Amino acid sequence: MTTATGTPAIDLPAIDEAKLQAFVGQAVVDMGAAISGLLLHLGDRLGLYKAMAGAGPITSALLAQRTGTTERYVREWLGNQAAGGYVVYDPAAGTYELPAEQAMVVANEDSPVFLGGAFEAIASCYADHDVLAEAFRTGAGVGWDAHDHRLFSGIVRLFRPSYAAHLVEEWLPALDGVVEKLRSGASVADVGCGLGASTLIMAQAFERSTFAGFDLHDVSIEAARTAAREAGLHQRAKFDVASGKDFPGQGYDLVCLFDALHDMGDPVGAARRIRGSLAPDGTLLLVEPNAGDTLEQNLNPVGRTYYGLSTVICTPGSLAQEVGLGLGAQAGERRLTEVLREAGFSHVRRVAETPFNIILEARP
Repeated sequence: MTTATGTPAIDLPAIDEAKLQAFVGQAVVDMGAAISGLLLHLGDRLGLYKAMAGAGPITSALLAQRTGTTERYVREWLGNQAAGGYVVYDPAAGTYELPAEQAMVVANEDSPVFLGGAFEAIASCYADHDVLAEAFRTGAGVGWDAHDHRLFSGIVRLFRPSYAAHLVEEWLPALDGVVEKLRSGASVADVGCGLGASTLIMAQAFERSTFAGFDLHDVSIEAARTAAREAGLHQRAKFDVASGKDFPGQGYDLVCLFDALHDMGDPVGAARRIRGSLAPDGTLLLVEPNAGDTLEQNLNPVGRTYYGLSTVICTPGSLAQEVGLGLGAQAGERRLTEVLREAGFSHVRRVAETPFNIILEARP
């Protein structure tokens, strides 16, 4: 069939008006979430949430005064926060309140559910828009050091609360015989340590053990060294620039990979090097994003978030390295186990999980 101008007609599918309106509604919710993510990052950065935490009902003028900001901006920000349910507005009194439950998520950095770092990291990705668009066109990778600097601080603030809540109390005790070694004095490597949060949490808990953190990003390693000195742990927690395939040392009782294996260009090569670095009875602790083994198992809010982060951070980072496997943040336990077995590990088991992570134990 052709049109009056002689061009082929396009047969458009019939539109289900109810489905259309439902999807428009979903897109509007996402639109609000997208701009609100920026405002959440601003609230975190400017200390607005922290000033509201535990303060009870407060006016926009008083909040602005306490945070050194301008009332007119704060008032508009609070309107967004009230519309999203982050704060509660009292129209009679003209006050706003941050409930204790919301404060756990946006104000308390020691809370295991604090997400301020996530929004900081996401904001950094918006700043990388041009670099990412070009990577889509060319297929080139985007190295960790090519990202906006807020990615580094955002990621450590995202992961540290979970590590602080679960690592010493749950994940390490789930490994066979590892806590006993750490208490008596073990040698530990933290590969892909970033700013060293996981390394220092372990070093603080196990005074007789020694810890070595390795990462490709020299800026992160310098920050980790500074954090170790400030915590008084620099004698037992050392940090050096090295990749997962060439980090130094042998005979480690424990090697840890925290949310790092899927970022590596050659995860099999890194796992093989880790296996070779372990003592005969050594253990690999692998912490990775929680995911099912198939795409359809990950079609949920957590999977949506991780696929998003993987698209703009994890996969580009892997593609920028040697081999460039591009494992992705939603690899799942089955694929991760395949990587570990290809690297020579004979024993792999899941020992724990959270809504955001799966924890695997691997032994030679």
